[in-house]
Amino acid sequence: MVASSISQTRVWFITGCSSGFGRALAEAVLERGETVVLTARNLQQVEDLAASFRDSTLSIQLDVTKPEEVKEAVKKAIAFFGRIDVLVNNAGCEVAGVIEEVPDQEVRREFETNFFGVLEVLRAVLPHMRQQRSGHILNFSSIACFRAGAGGGIYGSSKFALEGISGSLANEVAPFGIKVTMVEPGWFRTDFFRRSYVLMDTQIEDYKPLINEISQWVVPVQEMKAKAPGDPKKAALAIIKAVDSDNPPTRLALGADTVKTIEAALEFIKAELDAWREVSVSTDFDEVVANEAQLV
Repeated sequence: MVASSISQTRVWFITGCSSGFGRALAEAVLERGETVVLTARNLQQVEDLAASFRDSTLSIQLDVTKPEEVKEAVKKAIAFFGRIDVLVNNAGCEVAGVIEEVPDQEVRREFETNFFGVLEVLRAVLPHMRQQRSGHILNFSSIACFRAGAGGGIYGSSKFALEGISGSLANEVAPFGIKVTMVEPGWFRTDFFRRSYVLMDTQIEDYKPLINEISQWVVPVQEMKAKAPGDPKKAALAIIKAVDSDNPPTRLALGADTVKTIEAALEFIKAELDAWREVSVSTDFDEVVANEAQLV
């Protein structure tokens, strides 16, 4: 049965509400009077939110790596609220280590959460959004897509994969009134490194200096997250502003560090493209080059 007291507000379905961006966004949405499906692997971590906003929340246990839980969670949300207006794929994790050595099971675990988990949620929610001819999907990506840091290849590739489907998805669902935004945060004051980050050790002598350097950086981050420049509450407000917009961005960079990183990446790509332009365009058939010259 649809809850009548909240049927006129937007319904947000947010994965990973126990902490970090998911928690901050859920709080911001609820404080402005909207409705949230609070999902988490451990529901005890969202009990306080559910208790404070009893009339505008539904708490559902959800591990996005379990397809049956995903289907059941979406089914419950639709049965209770009648619709899902905003889907936020926020749940994620990171395994760090050198490409040559990160165990296959850790690579697969990373992709099961950051990519296949998102894919499961998307496929469960999209039929409802298509039917209602409206909706907004936000997929959490990362600054890592623009900063190919040593040791971050597995995490970055999982987010690259997510960006790959997000761009295509945006074009596929636009005719149905559904919008898609990739959220690309930098370094924020969340518990991500303490709760969702694993640094793999190395047995290869050549890589030990790199792993030692990463470990010396990560441990202080866990202990002193206050040094991170990003405010999760402000990030939540920025996300809400994008959802409120009639023309939301396909990519929403969050944090000055992300903006600077993306700008540097674009400059690097442009400079390298220009440097190798002659070689790049020389691969066309001669008749194609001749035809193009005639059209100029």
